[in-house]
Amino acid sequence: MASTDDCRVLSIQSSVVSGYVGNKSATFPLQVLGFDVSTVNSVQFSNHTGYKVFKGQVLNAADMDDLYDGLKCNNIHHFTHLLTGYIGSKSFLEKVGEIIQNLRKQNPNLTYVCDPVMGDNGKMVGLAGGLWYVPTELLEVYKKVILPLADIVTPNQFEAELLTGVEIKTEADAWKAMQILHGMGPKTVVISSSDLGPDDTIVGLASSIKNGSTSMERYRIDMPFIDQTFVGTGDLFAACLLAWIQKDQNLKVALEKTVSIVQAVITRTVTHAHCLAGKGNKPTPEQMELRLVQSKADIEEPKIVFSAVPV
Repeated sequence: MASTDDCRVLSIQSSVVSGYVGNKSATFPLQVLGFDVSTVNSVQFSNHTGYKVFKGQVLNAADMDDLYDGLKCNNIHHFTHLLTGYIGSKSFLEKVGEIIQNLRKQNPNLTYVCDPVMGDNGKMVGLAGGLWYVPTELLEVYKKVILPLADIVTPNQFEAELLTGVEIKTEADAWKAMQILHGMGPKTVVISSSDLGPDDTIVGLASSIKNGSTSMERYRIDMPFIDQTFVGTGDLFAACLLAWIQKDQNLKVALEKTVSIVQAVITRTVTHAHCLAGKGNKPTPEQMELRLVQSKADIEEPKIVFSAVPV
């Protein structure tokens, strides 16, 4: 297993004061797994937007530039990994593109994991059709600026469709879309969740171009669909995938560990939420906050209960 002693992650995504989403969902598991984490919050809200009220601040491109310039002035802008998640404005995302290129000048071996948070579709959030989380103008920035710089990209099904223009109705459609994503730049593509399985199943798909080769490795992993609305699971997924790919240097094992962690966390979360809500009552957003800290042992030593099948 590869060492994480000198691994430093810069994580750029949303954050909340209370609860677990964005950087609050990604930082703890990365630190538990031995990574030094520095964070930039694209937004900082009191709580996630699923509550009836949320308040806070939204950073702009100038804020991002100012924070990064402070790192440069002190020569503390050396990172081994970059992780990006929710970014809500075009100018901020364009600024991130500039920063990625500067980070690569400092470390040509930087690993960039991009979670292109733009929206979600039916089965995963209980909605009919796709739901955008961000202005549609971000799509072209992801396609033309960000993905060409990414090593690993982790869209959900809806985001993969947006990025490629491929309507994903079958597994063959998904592999076609993933091949297009490879062509945009990333060597590793993981569709974190899709509705390509039976109604009680969520399907994850992963493909990677082997180093120094044109050959591919591809995997499918099935996991149970839990009919609840979870917030922060995609951020947790991307962070754990970054960690386990670095530690194990094995996509299949990293995918299995990541999925097993996420499933352990959401199972613990929904069990606790229903206990608090009482029989027959719908849990509140507060009760459905991820039981992340309580899942520390599952994050550190995940028990693989879902197997990735080679395709």
